[in-house]
Amino acid sequence: MKIGVLYGPVQEDLALVEATFESLKQVDYAPLAGMLELVLAGGGKLLRPALTLLSGRFGEYDLDLLVPLATSVELLHTASLVHDDVIDSAATRRGRPTANSAFDNTATVMLGDYMFAHAADQVARTGNIRVIRLFSQTLMMMTKGEIGQDLTAYDSRQTVRDYLQRIGGKTASLFATACEGGGIVAQESEEWVEALRSYGYNFGMAFQIVDDILDFTGDEAEMGKPVGSDLMQGTLTLPSLLLMERYPRDNPVQKFFARPRKELLAQAVEMVRESDIPQESYEMARSFCARAHEALSVLPDDPARQALYNLTDYVLERRS
Repeated sequence: MKIGVLYGPVQEDLALVEATFESLKQVDYAPLAGMLELVLAGGGKLLRPALTLLSGRFGEYDLDLLVPLATSVELLHTASLVHDDVIDSAATRRGRPTANSAFDNTATVMLGDYMFAHAADQVARTGNIRVIRLFSQTLMMMTKGEIGQDLTAYDSRQTVRDYLQRIGGKTASLFATACEGGGIVAQESEEWVEALRSYGYNFGMAFQIVDDILDFTGDEAEMGKPVGSDLMQGTLTLPSLLLMERYPRDNPVQKFFARPRKELLAQAVEMVRESDIPQESYEMARSFCARAHEALSVLPDDPARQALYNLTDYVLERRS
């Protein structure tokens, strides 16, 4: 099933988010307009905005407030990817050229900054101080996670606990904010807002774990990036950490970090693929999905809750 179908009662309303993106491209400086066109060209799943709108369905569903919030969440996510690609010197993302491959790094960093500013402008349109503070705190958490990832690149001394803390800040925090923010803007009860935050956080943890599994087991053409990209950048994820746990004295990951060579990278990928490490990693993702399901139990049983429930199944089944 296509993910858009899973968005249920908010599927049509996401067109308003896309329309906002189109309006953001209309700037009176042609070079900037071209850069925005490249990074906001569409084709994304709009998963985070969908979670924001779905979370707002349990209260006062005011699209004049929820659409700017949903837009800000996606802009924040996209801006962080623009900066990531500069850091990683990535030439493509999801099969498309990155901004830094088309423009120089300095201009691309400033493009990311411009998008962060636009995201802040959009969230300010909610007029909700609590949500604005939540947005700021989330950006700090994401940045802290990114700094941690950068400072520990090619460091094989990390643990699974370190990994979970890192993805909690780098990825899950924004999913949590997408859901929590939707509940706050819709003026829902504190119990429901907390449930949505918990759902979003656990959803995000599962999402990132599956993403890291696919980095070893996925199809390069389908993912739009080379298999083993994380290890190429010196980033340890759950599958590589489990591989090192099983072979603490002799494993290709540590050898690759000490002296990066293609054959060691290929060996690490093959060892993970031929083991039950992907299945073990999926079990951890399922445990986070189960916590997300449990968080939904306090919410009214309606199409929005069912859509949120179904999306956790999509996380486990996705291939890109």
